Amino acid sequence: MQRTRIKFCGITREEDMQQAVSLGVDAVGLVFAANSPRVVDVQQACTLIDRCGPFVTRVGLFMDQDASTINNIIRQVPLDMLQFHGNEPEQLCTSFGMPYLKSVAMGGTDTTLESTGYASAAALLLDSNELGQPGGSGKTFNWQKVPQLSRPIIIAGGLDADNVGLAIEQLAPYAVDVSSGIESAKGKKDSNKMKDFIKSVRVANER
Repeated sequence: MQRTRIKFCGITREEDMQQAVSLGVDAVGLVFAANSPRVVDVQQACTLIDRCGPFVTRVGLFMDQDASTINNIIRQVPLDMLQFHGNEPEQLCTSFGMPYLKSVAMGGTDTTLESTGYASAAALLLDSNELGQPGGSGKTFNWQKVPQLSRPIIIAGGLDADNVGLAIEQLAPYAVDVSSGIESAKGKKDSNKMKDFIKSVRVANER
């Protein structure tokens, strides 16, 4: 049985972090992009990470921020991995000496996936936003756009308990990433939606 990894992104509250960890997520995402409704500052991030389990990957999400800003955050916040959601060149992504995910905007009419490059990325995260827009829109993208790739892919964008099983069945991704699909409001996770999402992933894996 292939096990699909699960990342809960855009966590802003301690109770949501504790619930995510208790449900057995593989990774949690903290957003540092200023234009996101789920943005957290350094103090919030450190408090949230204090509630995070030792075997849960802590991912910091950035979007078109300069190197000094990113360095300032990673010096203070104990992150395990970075996620770049904008037009960051590969040279910048690798300059921090940490594993990283590179988001690919799949929501536009022109898919940039095949020419993305970023061979150094741990995985490509395929999201439903258009280029230059933040994620967490609650919309899916056309999954038929996804070609066969030799490296891990993470599917994001509009996933919830009702459709994540289908995404796993059609695309067999290494991982799925959810934010708005487990929320009652932006930045506020819903306990029942979190549980239902985990259950749907596990059921899909068993199939």
